[in-house]
Amino acid sequence: MSDCIFCKIAAGEIPSSCLYDGDGVYAFKDINPQAPVHFLVIPKEHIGSAAEITPENSHIISKCFEVISSLAKTQGLEKGFRVITNCGSDGGQTVPHLHFHVLAGKKLGERLV
Repeated sequence: MSDCIFCKIAAGEIPSSCLYDGDGVYAFKDINPQAPVHFLVIPKEHIGSAAEITPENSHIISKCFEVISSLAKTQGLEKGFRVITNCGSDGGQTVPHLHFHVLAGKKLGERLV
């Protein structure tokens, strides 16, 4: 998608603090962190949200979670981390490209709202 900011980041058209780039997945540090550790993991292929996951593209979602697991280890997140994806405007999604927030580095509360 030509006007998608995350597509542009994954393509290297917009600079980011890259943590991983390969296998159809891109991970980078969030520019507005909500925790001491906050990064995003996205499929390079444009998928609008979790509502657009299909049998044809679901393999990339498992790859995203493999990258999350690997980065959690290399980032030293042994005590735990949280993975969040927002879906649609009522779900709080502000960028219409599927992305997973990984938050850690402090004890996170049990409540999300």
